[in-house]
Amino acid sequence: MKKTYIFLFFVLTVFACKKKSSTQAIVKNQNFEKAESFYFKNNDSAFYYFNKVTTTAQDSLLVAMSYNYMAVIQSDAGDYFGGQESLTLSLRFLNEQKETDLACIASNYNELGLNSTYFKKYTDAINYYNLALKFCRNEAYRLRFLNNKALAYQRSGAYSNAIDIYNEVLRKIRDKKEYARVLSNAAKTKWLQNPNYNPIADLSKALQMRYSEKDEWGQNASYAHLADYYEKKKPDSAFNYAQKMYLIATRLNSPDDRLEALQKLIKLSPAAATKQYFQKYQKIDDSLQTARSAAKNQFALIRYDTEKSKADNLVLQKDNEGKRYQIIILSIGILLLTIAGTLWYKKRKQRLELEAQNTIRENKLKTSQKVHDVVANGLYRIMNKLDNQESLKDNPIVNEIEELYEQSRDLSYEKPKSKNQSFNEKISELLKSFASENTRVILVGNSAPLWEKVPGQTRDEIEHILQELMVNMGKHSKASDVVIKFEQVQQKINIQYTDNGIGIAGKVQPNNGLTNTGTRIDAIGGTITFDTKVEKGLKIQISFPVS
Repeated sequence: MKKTYIFLFFVLTVFACKKKSSTQAIVKNQNFEKAESFYFKNNDSAFYYFNKVTTTAQDSLLVAMSYNYMAVIQSDAGDYFGGQESLTLSLRFLNEQKETDLACIASNYNELGLNSTYFKKYTDAINYYNLALKFCRNEAYRLRFLNNKALAYQRSGAYSNAIDIYNEVLRKIRDKKEYARVLSNAAKTKWLQNPNYNPIADLSKALQMRYSEKDEWGQNASYAHLADYYEKKKPDSAFNYAQKMYLIATRLNSPDDRLEALQKLIKLSPAAATKQYFQKYQKIDDSLQTARSAAKNQFALIRYDTEKSKADNLVLQKDNEGKRYQIIILSIGILLLTIAGTLWYKKRKQRLELEAQNTIRENKLKTSQKVHDVVANGLYRIMNKLDNQESLKDNPIVNEIEELYEQSRDLSYEKPKSKNQSFNEKISELLKSFASENTRVILVGNSAPLWEKVPGQTRDEIEHILQELMVNMGKHSKASDVVIKFEQVQQKINIQYTDNGIGIAGKVQPNNGLTNTGTRIDAIGGTITFDTKVEKGLKIQISFPVS
């Protein structure tokens, strides 16, 4: 959350890159001036002209500043890896011994810290913020860098370190908006450190200051903090602040904050209203992912076109006028044909792969069901008969049959493994494979960073547990909506399964699948809870620790 809010601050530090000594002026560059004129208005055009500066300008600081701008544009569009690449390129053109370069160096390290915080690499983020502070010569920016560093400490659970920094900043800061931001962050951190601490006085003070300053981004952050605090103490108040957050995030056109607000509303809303919030969440999340993918492709294409044009120009300078035009026309034709052919080929390949995957999935599901229903269940019946015969209880063949039963049962749920597929994509593919014309499967919070610290053994067990739940859902629940929500709370990951099916009457009776699920949960030190008292359907809470 608040990526855009942090981004607005970071723009100020980019402008700081322009500050030079009174005896030295920035070399004027037409492309750079065009890029600045498009900034905030049309960032695709701004990125295009900043990229042209990097390939044509002779002034190393101007090139570094252009990469700096490009990184901000990329990060704001969700292309964090592309932003990191641009920041690294910017640093190559800067000299730590030159006073005129220090502001831009500090800005680069601050943005690298923000990106690392987004990826939950808090140790890296703190190291980058330390470097930003080392090269910063502006007190106002130094205090903002300290606030960012404190946030990294807070997110990592080092609350005492974060509080010490916040206290230092609060003693020195003069800007009311920044004071409110730090005060609100400090109050939340104290509450996270001590759940008995009451942060309402400081949170309310910060919110009132943001009202008086007409700071809507700050109000958005305050509503999030208040909703988090009241979530368990006063759910009605938490729900009210989550609604306010959603409204202001919509007005600010911040999809990330709207998604966070919807996550809170889903958790806090009555059962009857949950569905509409899930639908809004899914729609916004799909649109956001599509927009960010398009932005990444657009940035890559702009860079490709610029580099290609530069290479073409070097060749064309050696030829006469007529040959130059022929080469340009031929290059454009080849490029268009290549792009068209590549797009057609990729689309056709994706369609064929999807059809093949669907066919394999259907055949495998049928085979899996036969293995489970015929082999595993047959072995289980034999085991029960043998267990009831006193003379065979200690016979080694009983253990061998039990081992064969477990292997056949695991085999019935085995899925082909993808060599390069990330685990969150693998889980998403597994769960959504159970969707059908009559059953909709909705996922919330299944992101790549969530699984980074989860060991491989635990991942395998969770995959099998989720698969078992979905198989049981498909067989028995008759649900039209299934929601699986993932979240990390401190050192635990919680998975909440909810459906609107027929539910389970009375106490849960552990069948073969659920017994195996319980064994898997115990193996990873987790817990599983069945809530059968809901008005309709079934809720299951899975929780397990992460390092």
